[in-house]
Amino acid sequence: MPRATAFAAPVFATLLAVCAGAGAAQLPKQIEAAVRAGAELVRTFPAASGLMGWVLSRNGRYSLVYSTPDGKTLLVGELIDSDSGTSLSEQYYAKYVPQPDPEALFGKLERSRFIAEGTLKSPRSVIYVLFDPNCPFCHFAWKALQPYERAGLQVRWIPVAYLMQSSPGKAAAIMEAGDPGAALRVNEGKYDIARHQGGIEALASPGADTLRQLRDHNELMQALGASGTPALVWKDTQGKVRVSVGMPRLSRLPDITGMPEQPEDDPSLARFR
Repeated sequence: MPRATAFAAPVFATLLAVCAGAGAAQLPKQIEAAVRAGAELVRTFPAASGLMGWVLSRNGRYSLVYSTPDGKTLLVGELIDSDSGTSLSEQYYAKYVPQPDPEALFGKLERSRFIAEGTLKSPRSVIYVLFDPNCPFCHFAWKALQPYERAGLQVRWIPVAYLMQSSPGKAAAIMEAGDPGAALRVNEGKYDIARHQGGIEALASPGADTLRQLRDHNELMQALGASGTPALVWKDTQGKVRVSVGMPRLSRLPDITGMPEQPEDDPSLARFR
């Protein structure tokens, strides 16, 4: 993901001018404080209802915030258009936030320490899924993809670890198992949905190489612009790399997998229909 450079004094002055031109008295103190704390101010833009939008970056992650015309109040959250009901924040994010280049990152997915599941020899199609072993929506994605795996799909599960304190140990337990695929099935088959915890016992002392690879996976997740898990990555019929974050609707799985829709009667997946 391209990173914004720390803005210098001329850029700062320009932003002040833009802010003043939009009716704000001064650069919001909250924005100044965020920059002093290490955030990068990427750009500003006029938003709906007289608000000013601000794109901030920290550790490769982008966020949108909005300030009121007097510059005294900062708003964090999603802006919804009252007439259409559409998300203005999504439109702003697509227009003003630097977007990752998944095409350039696909090779890193192929070289990652993934756990292949499903059809291992001559699969009909292949997708990648970045998952945290404690993530409930990753668990639902695992269940939803099982019929497709039986029908010829290969899923390459890439462990990340960020949700809970036990996530690195559980991810390491899967990665360092004699049969990582079997360990993955233990984690998902015994998943505790009430506690949002994977079913495998966390490894107390993960190897240094495993921890390094987990850090690489986490960085890859950020580079792809994925704000959470599961993050599904695949190539469409034209060979273009696609990324989808979150548990997809079941109706999207044929497009994601490149396969015909598979029957699914698991009651826990009913809300995703």
